[in-house]
Amino acid sequence: MFYAILAYHVEQTIQSLTPQQDAALMHDLLEVNARLTREGKLGPAARLGATADAVTLRGPGDGIVIDGPFAETKEQLLGLYVLDCATQEAAIAAARDLRRVNPSAVYEIRPITFYLPGVTFPGTEDRDDVKEAASG
Repeated sequence: MFYAILAYHVEQTIQSLTPQQDAALMHDLLEVNARLTREGKLGPAARLGATADAVTLRGPGDGIVIDGPFAETKEQLLGLYVLDCATQEAAIAAARDLRRVNPSAVYEIRPITFYLPGVTFPGTEDRDDVKEAASG
């Protein structure tokens, strides 16, 4: 079964990291990603941009585009992982590995009922961060 692990965090905390702290955090997270990739469990993963740059589409018909994230919460959705795990317990274990290296984050684990893998985005095959995550 596929599970989504949604990574919530206080956005200001992440934005206040020094470049060195952010690089260290990403290094540790990419180590977990690389292991999950080697195990054949990790699908798409993304670090999302700032919520200040987000818009939400809601309402009837064509909807209305409004500024900002969809909810007023203390933590914001800052990233996500898609894992292929045999059980919810295995997905929880993977989320615990992520939390071990990023202990102030909150991870929501949710079954995915419909999954389309999409396509590789042009240009990602040459990016070092994508290569590092995929190769382990």
